[in-house]
This record gives sequence, structure tokens and C-alpha cells, in this order.
Amino acid sequence: MHLLESPSPWVTRFATLIPKDGRAIDLACGSGRHARHLATMGYQVEAVDRDVAILEPLSALPGVTTKCADLEGGPWPYFGEVFDGVIVTRYLYRPLMPQILSLLAPGGVLIYETFMTGHELFGKPSNPAYLLRPGELLDLVKSRLTIVAFEQGRIDSPAQAMVQRICAVRGKTGSLPTI
Repeated sequence: MHLLESPSPWVTRFATLIPKDGRAIDLACGSGRHARHLATMGYQVEAVDRDVAILEPLSALPGVTTKCADLEGGPWPYFGEVFDGVIVTRYLYRPLMPQILSLLAPGGVLIYETFMTGHELFGKPSNPAYLLRPGELLDLVKSRLTIVAFEQGRIDSPAQAMVQRICAVRGKTGSLPTI
């Protein structure tokens, strides 16, 4: 399997924190590598992307439902809905952060990993609108969720990149699951 078809090690590390038999969402899912992974773990997963062609093969997978939605240009398709797990990788659209955080049910787990400044040295995205500033993801989340783990900096696999990643839970510290 091609490395970018494999789930992110960050996602696989923390996916077990999503409550058992939970409902998860893979936002801006692309090829659906995380939706596939979560479905094999027994979660009911919604894979959402604006590309209907990329969603088509995912819709045939057990445990996966798909939704074609333009998260940036269309109406927010998830008002009032909550999920036990919210997965976002390789995607940043700052105006959606409040909506993304509101998707978490009590005890729900946010697993987020995307590019940060410095990544322009390695390729796209290079536009600062799509690159987190140092500590930005932590600052956005820490007053709303309980932080399980946060990292930022250079990675070398599956390719060189500058990333930030966080895992956080909606709830109190005493209710955190064991990792």
C-alpha cells in the first residue's frame, strides 16, 4: 500500500480513544484512508469531501457513509450533529474551527494533523492561509478541550513536512481514557 494511502500514524495511535461503537467523521477525507481505518475498527464513519468521484468507492464500504459537501463554499452540513471522533488531516480552513470543535460529543475525541509554517520549504501547501502558525492548533483547542497530546515540527515520513498535530477530548481530565 502506498504510504499516503495508509492511515497517519498519529490517527492510528489515538483512534482507540474514540468511544467503542462510536460514530466518527473524517472531514475533507480525500481518498478516505482514515475512514477506511476507522471502519475496520468497528466505528460508524461519515466520510465528507467536496469531490463526489473520490467518495464513490468509499460508499460501498461497510460502516462508511459518505457526504459530498463543499465545506468552504457551501452551508455547514452538520449543524446540531455530534460525533464521538472527529478526524482532520492535511486540511486547514480557519473559519471552520468553531464548527469542527462543536462536532464533538461529550467524551468525543479530536484527532487533527496538518501543515504548519516552514512546510513551504518542502512543497505545497505553501500559502500561509493553509499553514498553521507555531502553537496555533494548541491555542485554538486548549480552552475548549482536554489535551491528550500535541506535537509540532518536522517529520520525515511518509515525506518531509512541517506539521502540527493534536489529540484532545471533550470532557474533564479525570475522564480521559488510557492510551
